[in-house]
Formats: sequence, C-alpha cells, structure tokens
Amino acid sequence: MRSSYILIAACAGLLAMASPGSSQNPERFKVRLATVPMDGGMRNTVAGSGSATATLTGAKLSVTGTFDGLKSPATTARLNAGLARGVRGDAIGNLDITKATKGSISGSVDLTAAQVKGLRDGHLYIEVASEKAPEGNLWGWLLK
Repeated sequence: MRSSYILIAACAGLLAMASPGSSQNPERFKVRLATVPMDGGMRNTVAGSGSATATLTGAKLSVTGTFDGLKSPATTARLNAGLARGVRGDAIGNLDITKATKGSISGSVDLTAAQVKGLRDGHLYIEVASEKAPEGNLWGWLLK
C-alpha cells in the first residue's frame, strides 16, 4: 500500500516538471489601435480604430482584438518591436486579420528573451496595414 502512494507521488512530481508553463502566471497587456497619419495627404486614406488584448505566458504572446472604420480593406497585421515606445521598428511576427474594413485580429508569437523585455518596457506594438495604407493604417503599443 505504501509503495502505491510513493508511485503516485513520483508520477505527480514528473507531471509537474513536464509542464512548467502551467504554473506560470500570465501577464496581460492592452492595446488601443489608432491612426497615426504620416503626412497630411494620408488623411484621405487612413482612418479607423480598434482594441486588443495580449497575454504573455512564458515566452508565448497571444493576441486577440477587433478593428473598425478603415477606408479600405485590411491586408496584414504584424507584431513589431521599436527601439522605444512610439518609435517604429521591424516586424517580429505576423497575426491573422479579417481582410475587410471591419473585423478581428488574432494570433500568437513566440518571443525571445530580449523581445519579452521589450514587451514589458512598452516597445512592442501592433501595426495594421490596409490596401490604401500599405505602410500602416492603425498602430497600437502593448501596455500594462
């Protein structure tokens, strides 16, 4: 009887070690997607708004959100890393997006340790591009 308890305890210990992500507390971030016209001429092509939430569990960042009011259908959504909050940077992952003027954004990206630090420092943002604004229609920084 005692050996059964030892075996059960050993199996429970192995299961706990095999799934280290299950004991991690997820961190949550909010995103407000808004237009940031690059010049006065873009007022005719850039419009809309949206919001998203992101959850970091371990090194995996999961994003869900919505957008509305674009002047042309969305084409891409990317997670980018800037050098500082408000500064544009390179794409580090693609997100799924509804190819319409209104829809949803979703996806997950595995981050490096440096990218996790950048996320916590407010350097990561979502960029939504559209047909009339291929350089970006909506932007939103991931903040606590």
